[in-house]
Amino acid sequence: MSNHDSNSPPVSPKNLIDTVASNDSFQTLGKALEAAELTHVLKGSGPYTVFAPTNAAFEKLPMGTLENWLKPENKAELISVLKYHVLPGRTSAVEVEKLTAPTMMQGQAASVRKDGDKLSIGGANITQRDIASSNGVIHAIDTVIVPTKH
Repeated sequence: MSNHDSNSPPVSPKNLIDTVASNDSFQTLGKALEAAELTHVLKGSGPYTVFAPTNAAFEKLPMGTLENWLKPENKAELISVLKYHVLPGRTSAVEVEKLTAPTMMQGQAASVRKDGDKLSIGGANITQRDIASSNGVIHAIDTVIVPTKH
C-alpha cells in the first residue's frame, strides 16, 4: 500500500459495487450498472472514482430515457453513459477541485467547476463527497451526465 497523506480519501472494506448496493440513494445506479454488465469492472482492483447519480438524478431524466437505456439493444449507449461517470484512479473531492476537464473512462472529458463551496462535474452538482470504498471513492451527483454524441 502507498503512504496516505491527509488528502487521501478514506478506505472502506466494501468495493464500489457493494458500497452502491448498500446506499439507498444509489439503487437506480446499481440496476443500471447490472444491466450494462459493469459490476465486475467496479468490483475489480481499480481504483476508480465514481460520480454516482442518485435515484433523484435518474428521475430528472426525460421520461422513458432510463427505460430505453435499460433495453438490451441499447446496452452500448448505457455503457457509454455509465463510463462517463467513472474516472480512473482514486480522486478525493479536494483533488477533483484541482481538475479542469478530466478524461473519464468513457473517453470524453467532463468539465469540473468550483463555485464557492459548490463543486460540479459535467454540469452535475456533487452533493456528497468522499464516500469510501476498498477500490475507489464515490461522489454523489444530482444529475445524470450524458456524453456528447459524435
